[in-house]
Amino acid sequence: MPPKKEAPVVVDIESSDDEGSVEVVRRVADDDDRKPAISNAAILAGAGIARIAPPPPPPPPAAGDGLESRSFWKAGNYAVAPDMKLASDSGLLEYARVHPKFLHSNATSHKWAFGAIAELLDNAVDEIRNGATFVKIDKIDILKDNSPALLIQDDGGGMDPDGIRKCMSLGYSSKKSNTTIGQYGNGFKTSTMRLGADVIVFTRAIRAGRATQSIGLLSYTFLRTTGQDDVIVPMIDFDISGHWTEPIIYGSKNDWSANMQTILEWSPFASRGDLMQQFEDIGSHGTKVLIYNLWLNDEGIYELSFDDDEEDIMLRDEANQGSATSLNKRTAAVQAHISYRLRYSLRAYASILYLRKFTNFKILLRGKPVDQYIIADDLKYSKVVSYKPLAAAVSKEVAVETTIGFIKEVDHVGICGFNVYHKNRLIRPFWKVTSDGSSKGYGVVGVLEANFIEPAHDKQDFERSSLFIRLEAKLKQILSEYWKSYCHLIGYQPPGFKAQKVQKGNVSPMGVETNAQKQSRESHHLASVYEGVQLNPSTVSVAANVRRGSIDGQSNNRKELSVNQPIAGSAMGSENASTNGIESMSLDQICDENLQLFMRLQGHKEKETELLEMIQKVEKELEETRRKCASLSSYIETQRKQNLLQQHARKV
Repeated sequence: MPPKKEAPVVVDIESSDDEGSVEVVRRVADDDDRKPAISNAAILAGAGIARIAPPPPPPPPAAGDGLESRSFWKAGNYAVAPDMKLASDSGLLEYARVHPKFLHSNATSHKWAFGAIAELLDNAVDEIRNGATFVKIDKIDILKDNSPALLIQDDGGGMDPDGIRKCMSLGYSSKKSNTTIGQYGNGFKTSTMRLGADVIVFTRAIRAGRATQSIGLLSYTFLRTTGQDDVIVPMIDFDISGHWTEPIIYGSKNDWSANMQTILEWSPFASRGDLMQQFEDIGSHGTKVLIYNLWLNDEGIYELSFDDDEEDIMLRDEANQGSATSLNKRTAAVQAHISYRLRYSLRAYASILYLRKFTNFKILLRGKPVDQYIIADDLKYSKVVSYKPLAAAVSKEVAVETTIGFIKEVDHVGICGFNVYHKNRLIRPFWKVTSDGSSKGYGVVGVLEANFIEPAHDKQDFERSSLFIRLEAKLKQILSEYWKSYCHLIGYQPPGFKAQKVQKGNVSPMGVETNAQKQSRESHHLASVYEGVQLNPSTVSVAANVRRGSIDGQSNNRKELSVNQPIAGSAMGSENASTNGIESMSLDQICDENLQLFMRLQGHKEKETELLEMIQKVEKELEETRRKCASLSSYIETQRKQNLLQQHARKV
């Protein structure tokens, strides 16, 4: 009589909204049952079920089954076997299968490699609440094939066996706090698969007094090469609470050994000792993510460049754009600005990635801390504008504060736009809300945190909802009002200013203002146009005289200056120019001259302040030198008197 088969064991642990566990279906079978399908967490779409069972022996790879292209955007181009059967195992409910190709198509939500790295940084920043003090980003070399790999490591709370299975599954997220950045439960899979074909995770955690360490492997190369039609994620766990490291076995020892063998075969580590060595620098808790088989660009070289700067990681294709040997001064200044460098420099991007400075947390890029750059602290003529979004979706009234001002390099760089953050994380950098070709907003930069709208899945933009459209309109209004009030400080005419055209021919004396009245009115007009700008009284008088001369019959055909055009190249000659030269100038030119004189006056005032500070410093040094000189003179005089007394004593 054949031995009685043991009934399958099904363990259902339902997931809750706060810290729910992964729903896991475990199937235990004896040696005669050869139908178990997946090892430690085949990720299932929709239902999100991780099926734990011994893996099937991989079929021999067919010709052409490997990764034909190492370019990310071509790695999903392969055909699925037409005769693949999707029937469920007997005794189990129907479920949705996830083909390995989904890992690639899911990762295409990241159009930008730095956006994928930012997702992994967010996971580390979210661990600050669990005690994380650093996240490390670096390059290491894989000994198996001497290829580079991307390392991201933090000292946060780590993941227990249940936590790493959530991490490797789709859609699970226990981050329900309003302060955490992650929320969709999909970022780890999309980001790692966007950067490389394979990722291995090492993690340690302490939960309820029990210390564990786990290893998980998500390998697109393994799934493709072995022809899998479902996503298989081998994982192994250890209990390290005692003096010895004990394997945690859920099914049988053979299952655990099969997972270990798969990890050793497809990971960068050839032995169990090499695997265990990866935990040595993690400490009692933390997580290490190693992404290898990094993607190549269309030229067949690595998309991420580790050689251009030993303290940075570059995007090779972006860094090569605009790298002409000879650049004019303005173009060079633009390319040196952070708004341009963040496109290809991870250090520049990471420096503005978070709105508020960390107090006890560091981002270490290739061994050197990233200096956080707070944009709002580096603006000229800045002001804060409050905005209360009107939306029924917002449960309580919130006030959004926007800091706006001119960038300090406004004289050389015309960068403009709003930097919009969500929950402390940069979503849209230097978002230009004005139309192209308009000089309005030249050099104006704003910073705000918009937690009332939701970002897209790649966190590089916002969903275009009605809230977003209203925010865009509000930012346009804020910029327009700021520009109208402050543009004259950088040499632009305020919007709405139009120079009055000069009258031609004689004017009848009837109803004409007296010369004194006209001079007074024109002086007041100039003062109102440039409110807050100190005008040269003598030049205003000349302007009135020019105006009077036109009324008396002098012909003046002068072109108006258009609104918002920068004042450039309107040289007025020396301040001691002849009266004839001044009288030949139009009222518009005189206005321009006064504005330029005001700007020069401001510059001289700043230099005067610096000189006064320098004078005070020199005076202090002079006083100190005099004091030392007096002390030294007193000492010399004392010594001289003592010498005289000694000589006198010897003579006596």
